[in-house]
Amino acid sequence: MKRFLADMKKYREYAVYSAKSGLKAEVADSHLSWLWWILDPLLFMLVYSFVAIIVFGKGEKYFAAFVFIGLSSWRFFSGTIKQSVRMVSKNSAIVSKIYMPKYVLIIIQMLINAFKMCISFSLVAGAMVLYLVPVSYRLLYIIPCMLVLFVVTFGFSCIALHFGVYVDDLSNLINVFLQLVFYLSGIFYSIETRVGKALGDGYVTLLLRCNPAALVIDSLRKCMLYNTEPDFAALGLWLAVGCIFSAIGIRLIYKNENSYVKIM
Repeated sequence: MKRFLADMKKYREYAVYSAKSGLKAEVADSHLSWLWWILDPLLFMLVYSFVAIIVFGKGEKYFAAFVFIGLSSWRFFSGTIKQSVRMVSKNSAIVSKIYMPKYVLIIIQMLINAFKMCISFSLVAGAMVLYLVPVSYRLLYIIPCMLVLFVVTFGFSCIALHFGVYVDDLSNLINVFLQLVFYLSGIFYSIETRVGKALGDGYVTLLLRCNPAALVIDSLRKCMLYNTEPDFAALGLWLAVGCIFSAIGIRLIYKNENSYVKIM
């Protein structure tokens, strides 16, 4: 832990600078520049709204904000994990020339994705104003929800980074797995309402407590839109799981990072 904290302090400025450079590089050749970070989630929200409301004739209360919260959280979670699998090979020019803990590359990507998520959540705020959503002190519960999201994402990404160096097909496996998890995370439907009515409360508990993405998304919606408290016990459990996975992933990276260059 001491080594991890020392390295984080040492490389934090580099991580922030690299994240800023990465964001600038993404829009360097785009005429719309940073507007794509707004248009992308907005267009997806319109598609999901069309499918849910027009095609199936169903939608949740405050549906635009409902979908934005799900999409924004999911993209941060899944995007970071997917990118972590090939993080070392993608940055081979840097990794082979200078030393830095390889999980710093994950931190950089998390900063990039977190910035995009913040832009998406500004759309959530706008939708909440349009819907006249009542606001209370429960908005503060966003902080523990985001903490769980960040810790779990970092832990899973560290594991993915390590094994991604050795297993060529891991990227494809994770893409397929995350695609399945996407549909089980309630991005454009309410797990409690839809699944509860169809299958019963037992399946609701299973889907929410065994899937950290679904749990965080549901918790954010509760405190931001519906003025209710999230499941703090489940959030605390996943925070502990995220810390364990982070510790395991950091240990694996420290122990094996010298061999990554040889395998690339």
